[in-house]
Amino acid sequence: MALAVGALLYSFMSWKHLHPDFRLNGQGFADCSDFLYYVQHKLPFHFSFLNDWCRDLPHIMAYTSGSTGKPKAILLPKKAMLYSAFQTISFFNLIPGTSALINLSADYIAGKMMWIRALSGGWHIDVVSPDHQSIQNILKDKHYDFGAMVPLQVQKNLAFISHFKTLIIGGAAVSHHLQTQLKSLPVHIFATYGMTETITHIAVQPLSHDAVADFKLPADTYRVFDGIHISCDERQCLVIEAPNLHSNVIITNDIVELLDNQHFRWLGRFDNVINSGGIKYFPEQLEAKIKPFIEQDFFLGGLPHQTLGEEIVLVVEGKIDSINLKEKLATQLSKYELPKKIISLPVFMRTDSGKIKRNAILQQIKLKNDPL
Repeated sequence: MALAVGALLYSFMSWKHLHPDFRLNGQGFADCSDFLYYVQHKLPFHFSFLNDWCRDLPHIMAYTSGSTGKPKAILLPKKAMLYSAFQTISFFNLIPGTSALINLSADYIAGKMMWIRALSGGWHIDVVSPDHQSIQNILKDKHYDFGAMVPLQVQKNLAFISHFKTLIIGGAAVSHHLQTQLKSLPVHIFATYGMTETITHIAVQPLSHDAVADFKLPADTYRVFDGIHISCDERQCLVIEAPNLHSNVIITNDIVELLDNQHFRWLGRFDNVINSGGIKYFPEQLEAKIKPFIEQDFFLGGLPHQTLGEEIVLVVEGKIDSINLKEKLATQLSKYELPKKIISLPVFMRTDSGKIKRNAILQQIKLKNDPL
């Protein structure tokens, strides 16, 4: 912790200063101008953000994910971004010289924060494009102390995930099938909880046995970083107070079970609630019960019904044996929880980070079933 705090104070002096231990593709840099010249010619897709980062302006423009609506532009203070970086550095003890792979676009907050952690923490990094083949090509021959991926990248590169010592996964939910594949890998693997407004993650959940054992964290539970205060509102939705990250209290639409002032279980999204026959159902809780029976991506949602108000439907990506599946679902769900319909779609609409656009898909199904 002392090392991280010292580095934090160093970085707060000016975000235009590179940590002296920072290396990019094995190369060090005399100053920010030297670094930006290299990036402009070697990594042009990352130049715009890094040029903004090194300028005198105190803020960075970022955009929300757009998973529940149109992406919104917000200004993030650079000092808050540095604080977020060193929360991650401190929690995972990522000392100067940490080797890391950046395989996320700097257009989004997750990619931006990987750069800031590396620049201010003195990491030794390689940078590749986010596509699966580029990631696979470099992981075939190299190992890293730290990495960050979205679930789809993890799934496509599963054979090489053991080439990381620690891996964080964010941007979208990690499916039950993928979690099962990750549990026994000899890697510290964590799901992250956060959003653009909190400058990426403010809490982590261990997914692998090694992460549970070595970090002494309970499985299926998120642990918030130091300096983060959590509570619940009257809807049982998470409320976040993080004065070093955001000047206002953040009221989320995430329904949680609050275990204590540092730990919570995520139960679902308030805006996904299905009201069927006057009873409210949280689809994520029902989905957890049936995940073992469905390998591909799916979700439960509500569609208009004349007498029930909404009926529960199961939407699956790809083909599936509906008759066989209905029999299995009946062993886990009550007759009122059982989906009235199983709808198969070839491909789900997703955000750029891989989140399923539930509401947009349901709206598409409504329009198809009830055209104007």
